[in-house]
Amino acid sequence: MTMHADEIPVDDVLVARLVADRFPELAGLPVRRVRSTGTVNAIFRVGEHHCARMPLTPSWASDLDRELAWLPTLAAHLPMRVPRPVGRGTASEAYPHAWALFDWIDGQPYAAPLVDESQAAVELAGFVTALRGIPVVGGEPHAGRAPLASLDDDTRAALREGGALGLVDEVAALAAWDGALQAPPFSGDAEVTQGGSNDGPAVWIHADLLPPNVLVHAGRLAAVIDFGTVGVGDPAADVIPAWTMFGPAARATYRSSLDVDDGTWARARGYALTQAAMIVPYYVTTNPLFCEMARRTISAVIEHQGP
Repeated sequence: MTMHADEIPVDDVLVARLVADRFPELAGLPVRRVRSTGTVNAIFRVGEHHCARMPLTPSWASDLDRELAWLPTLAAHLPMRVPRPVGRGTASEAYPHAWALFDWIDGQPYAAPLVDESQAAVELAGFVTALRGIPVVGGEPHAGRAPLASLDDDTRAALREGGALGLVDEVAALAAWDGALQAPPFSGDAEVTQGGSNDGPAVWIHADLLPPNVLVHAGRLAAVIDFGTVGVGDPAADVIPAWTMFGPAARATYRSSLDVDDGTWARARGYALTQAAMIVPYYVTTNPLFCEMARRTISAVIEHQGP
């Protein structure tokens, strides 16, 4: 079952052929699709040491180019492993968009039972702090979401749809969203020119730190993957894991480790809610595990209304 109306069909046989054409030294290695809740790329393991990432829709092909352009620069500054690009595959008649080969990283997608949650919060905060500390010199891509107010109509519609499906506590979620809209807009973003909070400049952000993009190995956070949305923007984007990944105690640890001010915290809570709201009705039948993750996020936001 496909997740998107414009999803590009791809399978083991096609990827093996593409890899052999582009990387002849890897021809003949076994190729197998990796099961995941990912929605942007199909991942295929190539032999023991590589993986191919294939954008699922035309609109996400450009994300791969962003990743290939910036990962080599960022990697040296970060305390965890990140994907190392091996090479880029070009569009062809067989597959109409660019794709890429990366080194394989061992690990499982983040899940609380695999780790000590509070230690994981400290480790992820260390990664985010290191990423934010990379100098912004100009020419970096913009990243992050639009101001919360501009997402109001779509968020309310998604929450109502989730409520109609019996998957969301619509009344409580809409009340939480009303509260989120009181958060001060980000003042450091060039696209926000007035009325912002004094929460510092735009910084490097990953902007998609969901559980599938954080890998665990031997009980510790081992890697962060999927840098297709990386760029410079509102630091609130990387505070979202407080609700998508952590329970109350680890959430507090994550906040204190990042020294998050009230305005950034409130915006992050709103972004966690709107992201999860959009996921629930869209993926309810095509990606139920991803939908369930979003439902847990909405519940966490509803339960945590304070600063």
